[in-house]
Amino acid sequence: MIAYLKGKITFKNPAYIYVECGGVGYHVNISLHTYQQLEEKEEIKILTYLQVKEDSHALYGFYDERERNMFIHLISVSGVGVNTARVMLSGMNVDEMRSAIINEQVATLNKIKGIGPKTAKRIILDLKDKVLKDGAVADTIVPTVSNTIVDEALSAMIALGFPRNTVNKQLNAIMASQPNITQVEDLIKAALKQLS
Repeated sequence: MIAYLKGKITFKNPAYIYVECGGVGYHVNISLHTYQQLEEKEEIKILTYLQVKEDSHALYGFYDERERNMFIHLISVSGVGVNTARVMLSGMNVDEMRSAIINEQVATLNKIKGIGPKTAKRIILDLKDKVLKDGAVADTIVPTVSNTIVDEALSAMIALGFPRNTVNKQLNAIMASQPNITQVEDLIKAALKQLS
């Protein structure tokens, strides 16, 4: 397994980055949380998870060990795949996810696209003890600044598997009703809540 990549970011958007290591460019899928941490960086060390399937290999990147651990916990639950886990970690940060699991907030998890009531209950049942062992919940949200946020949000959500036309209408409606949104992450989070 590839534990981490250390190199230069040659391309980035809220859904994935390219990391050049020793002349090889790696496509690394990321969450919004990781994008927030990497937005101002050019040289990075990013923790990774390698998904090996019969027809493809895919790398998922994480800024810190806490997010990678949560991702691995989530995909261990029956019915939660890598893309669903990434959408979950884009809609909520690690602390919010931990809090929802520990406090058995089915409705909170149910708001995420692809997570129905049965899956939300299964996540809580399977992960509550594991999450409690990982440490205390903290309330931290890292803000970031972004340009052309509608285009970046649209690109990210298409990469996450949402249909272009639906997302485009939704993003424009959100910007019309909430013109104070200036960060691509906030726009995507608002869209994820409405599209669930």
